[in-house]
Amino acid sequence: MKKYLAIIVLIGLALWGFGSVQGNRSTSNTSSSNQAQALTVGLEVGNLAPDFALQTLEGKSITLSSLKGKKVILNFWASWCPPCRQEMPDMEKFYKENNNGEIEILAVNLTDAEKSRADVPTFMKTNGITFPVVLDEKGKVGQLYNVSSIPASFIIDSKGVIQKKLVGPMTYESMKSMLTAIR
Repeated sequence: MKKYLAIIVLIGLALWGFGSVQGNRSTSNTSSSNQAQALTVGLEVGNLAPDFALQTLEGKSITLSSLKGKKVILNFWASWCPPCRQEMPDMEKFYKENNNGEIEILAVNLTDAEKSRADVPTFMKTNGITFPVVLDEKGKVGQLYNVSSIPASFIIDSKGVIQKKLVGPMTYESMKSMLTAIR
């Protein structure tokens, strides 16, 4: 009887030890998985921002990836949107004061939501907007970024990683504090 009890205890210890080793492997794999997820392209904070290419009013193509190395405010807007119109003067002020090669504003106009494409340059000229504006004429980038209300902004660090997502108008002070806080 003692012999059987000793065998059962040994088998139990062996199974427990095997379970511990497997548990550690699982934790190790999860840790590696979390590190890989941090480099995953997506829309969550900590994900790489999805790349895209759009054209400016002048026809120049700009890709988000071409701005890597700079902190980026990626802003989605339309000229008819009151909160968008509200934030534009602060965005322009911030752009003029921080246009030093380290920070960039890229405003994506949801052109497919405009009454007319001509409304965009008219709005920009009337309001003295000088920061880069690209046209999402087919709405594909707005869909890519899952923009359902505007203005919507993504604060992206110099490595292309999303650090913050915002819905609603930004202020000069909020832009300044957000970009100071990221690398």
